[in-house]
Amino acid sequence: MMDRYRIGFMGWFLGVITLCGFGCAQSMQSAQPKIPVILDTDIGDDIDDTWALTMLLKSPELDLKMVIGDNYKSIYRAKLLAKLLTVAGRTDVAVGIGMGNRDGDGKQADWVKDYDLKSYAGKIHEDGVAAMIDLILKSPKPVTLIAIGPVQNLAEALKRQPQIASKVHFVGMHGSVRRGYGGKAQIDAEYNVKEDAKACQKVFTAGWDMVITPLDTCGLIQLKGDKYKAICESPDPLTKALVENYRIWRRERSADPIRQDETESSTLFDTVAVYLAFSDAFTKIEKLSIRVDDQGVTRIDPAGKPMEVATEWKDLPAYEDLLVKRITAVTVKR
Repeated sequence: MMDRYRIGFMGWFLGVITLCGFGCAQSMQSAQPKIPVILDTDIGDDIDDTWALTMLLKSPELDLKMVIGDNYKSIYRAKLLAKLLTVAGRTDVAVGIGMGNRDGDGKQADWVKDYDLKSYAGKIHEDGVAAMIDLILKSPKPVTLIAIGPVQNLAEALKRQPQIASKVHFVGMHGSVRRGYGGKAQIDAEYNVKEDAKACQKVFTAGWDMVITPLDTCGLIQLKGDKYKAICESPDPLTKALVENYRIWRRERSADPIRQDETESSTLFDTVAVYLAFSDAFTKIEKLSIRVDDQGVTRIDPAGKPMEVATEWKDLPAYEDLLVKRITAVTVKR
């Protein structure tokens, strides 16, 4: 009887210790400090920026501080950002109006045609570049700058205040190092680079540390079948807004009568940059020296800037599963 009691007690005791350890580990994980983030985006052109912002807002590792529209059409982009943040209940995030012309719109214009930017409950910065510089310099710890556009804002910020580079970790969706669009075994002049090669040259020679996802990895992301269906059926308000924008974008982009928006996503390039801001477990990372030439091609060159490059997938299906899980999650409001 005593031996059985001792065995039973020891089993209970070890169980308690195990549960306490598991609980403490969970508590420690949840207590990990979040990564402060600024998102620089040409949202409103390709729809993948809208997917990336949705993923970012649903990533608990990341603390989004500010969003800023890149590549001109600054009011249109600011409206999209502000309205999406409002739907997400994240008006604590500041919206910066990017440099360049304030006119023009794009293929998601119908979604913000009646939206008044002045109605945004959060902070709107007329000079988004100045606000970005100020936020970086005042941050008590380095800021992760996720860049998913042609980086004119960032080149201007470096011109005004070069020392911001020492306080930034740059994560970008840029370039093509061994494979191009559609996974072809060739180097392409990727859009975010060739759109303003001089701006990208400035950014790719700055003093910050860098990690990029080129077309080699980000160009392979497309959700189909049950994975895409799960997103369409999500009741979360932000996810529903994403699907609305995708359908508007698809309609404006093509007169094709086949309703592809009901069966699959477009290529979701920019989501990979958001992922690399908090993990690289599913990708192969190589340390490469990259140079941007005058035609906007990213070349491996010993004279280029050393950076981390996600060149291959270790587990692409696992990334797709994570992406679906994040996009369909309930938005955490603040």
